[in-house]
Amino acid sequence: MIKHFTVWSKDNCAYCTRAKELITLKGYAYEEKKVTQGGYTMEQLLETVPYARTFPQILVNGELIGGYEHLVTWFQTND
Repeated sequence: MIKHFTVWSKDNCAYCTRAKELITLKGYAYEEKKVTQGGYTMEQLLETVPYARTFPQILVNGELIGGYEHLVTWFQTND
């Protein structure tokens, strides 16, 4: 099954950078949705992940995985 990663991120976010690097290291591409002025908004993020309080928020095939630590765990059990 093809895996589609979506990473909701923001500027100056070390865990966002780590998540994107890990996805790339594992050989996958990702779509980044950066919450910035002139980019995506917090409202758009909350429409997708209603209880988001931290960055990044990562989805695989539209299913919420969570943040960076959740992504690490996901790869341990699904890669």
